Amino acid sequence: MSIEMPYQPLPIDQSDVRYVHGPDSVPQPGVPAGETVAFEWSGSEVYPGTFRKFWVHVPARYDPAEPASLMVFQDGWWYLDPAGEVRGAIVLDNLIHRGDIPVTIGVFVDPGVFPDAENPKNRNNEYDAFDDQYVTFLLTEIIPQVAERYTIAQSPERWGICGGSSGGNCAFTAAWLRPDKFRRVIGYLSSFAQMPDGNPYPGLISRVPRKPLRIFMQGGHRDLHWNEPQWNWLAENLRVAAALAEAGYDFRLVLGDGGHSPNHGGVLLPDALRWLWRPKEG
Repeated sequence: MSIEMPYQPLPIDQSDVRYVHGPDSVPQPGVPAGETVAFEWSGSEVYPGTFRKFWVHVPARYDPAEPASLMVFQDGWWYLDPAGEVRGAIVLDNLIHRGDIPVTIGVFVDPGVFPDAENPKNRNNEYDAFDDQYVTFLLTEIIPQVAERYTIAQSPERWGICGGSSGGNCAFTAAWLRPDKFRRVIGYLSSFAQMPDGNPYPGLISRVPRKPLRIFMQGGHRDLHWNEPQWNWLAENLRVAAALAEAGYDFRLVLGDGGHSPNHGGVLLPDALRWLWRPKEG
């Protein structure tokens, strides 16, 4: 099926473009709001000494007798904030109410901080590393707290993970290393370029047997260092996308105008979730 798009002139300058949120990103009449419950976590064994908040959004249609799908969002409050760029809970409520995606519990996890430390943020250490430390943290410390309170489906086909920038890199790594748990991935402006030992994925994807992942990627035409030979975020995302295509992965890449702006990825969340949860062909 072809879709006709209205003509829009290409701007001569390279100003950033701001995208307008669609109806799925704002509360809709007749759509019941789910319940969002806040938690704090300071007992981490994977990241000792860290403190963080996380939120669990339970849709109105959740029934404890029916296991719900699971979607984990990094940079928790930023993805949850109803006045922010992503508005994750609002999007989940709208899509679930209409039946576009299955009943899905959203888990929004903040990166850890070291209280009272001179450099308290632990985000890049957690998100940019190419190891299983962060996904182990999710699987052994955060998700069990959710599963104690709510009925979560056990099939990895019903578990997804999402993030942007370093959080996008983190989401990709979590699913890559643990496809037995996470099979659906959203990465916005992923930070492959700043992984401590370089971006391993183009080489890995080409030589490792294909993993059962479905991956939605979003990038910006003028992302960080887009016209430079080093630390080029756009180029690294394109390299990963090309490797996925050559290896036959189920993936989609969407490019937007502008630079390292979260606005485009946030606006795309409803379409990304619909694409991610679409039925398998054949």
